[in-house]
Amino acid sequence: MHTDKIDLHVHSTASDGTYTPTELVYAAQNAGLSAFALTDHDTVDGIAEAKAAAQDAGIELIPGVELSCEYQEKEIHIVGLFLDEKNTQLLNHLAKFRENRGNRNQKMYQKLQEEGFDITEEALRQQFPDAVLTRAHVAKFLLEHGYIKSIAEAFEHYIGDGCRCYVPREKISPPDGVRLIHAAGGKAVLAHPILYHLSDACLRELIADCTACGLDGIEAYYSTYQPNDERYIKQLAKAYHLKLSGGSDFHGDNKPHIRLGFGTGKLCVPYTLLDDLR
Repeated sequence: MHTDKIDLHVHSTASDGTYTPTELVYAAQNAGLSAFALTDHDTVDGIAEAKAAAQDAGIELIPGVELSCEYQEKEIHIVGLFLDEKNTQLLNHLAKFRENRGNRNQKMYQKLQEEGFDITEEALRQQFPDAVLTRAHVAKFLLEHGYIKSIAEAFEHYIGDGCRCYVPREKISPPDGVRLIHAAGGKAVLAHPILYHLSDACLRELIADCTACGLDGIEAYYSTYQPNDERYIKQLAKAYHLKLSGGSDFHGDNKPHIRLGFGTGKLCVPYTLLDDLR
């Protein structure tokens, strides 16, 4: 059944979500979505499974990715949509990124062990056998083993940016992220710009740097946006001739307050955005 409601920012167990790609397809169907984009962090491993399930379910699946980038010491995310998940250049970058992530994780585990936590790569793999291990998995492991009382505690005291067990990871620049997505035949979108807490001047500088490399769109619809946030991003989109995009940033139980397709309750991303981006 075709509706005019979509979600262009969704995560699965291939990165740090709790729904498998197949489960996402049927969750999207139950939410009344006509299309959604699987945009896992720095991996396209879930796309083949999602495509097969989407074909069976009669729902449109947009292959995507969310690339971790860095700009002025802030982590910035570039979402790729409509990309070729088998593109060699993209896969080579993601493989290198996974290697860097693995090295970073080992350093983080060591720091956590020094804090008295009995955490190892092997233990995490046993608990999360098919996942690309992230800080979200570390936080969940610490919670389920009784070391902390909440996921927030893990990030606020141990593994959040700047905390004593935090280890920075290698990132590419946002313009390089745009180029990589284009090399894979995709459309590049600046994800949730409000979340970066940049000044207007800095955000405009970031957008200008990315549009110089062909940035295609910007997320004007997002779970946590207030009406004034949405208006502001739409103004920037108009000023820089960018297409509009949007999504829930659904992670399943890892972000239980976010519903697929609905965000915190009021999110509505129209299908016309997908046609325009395409």
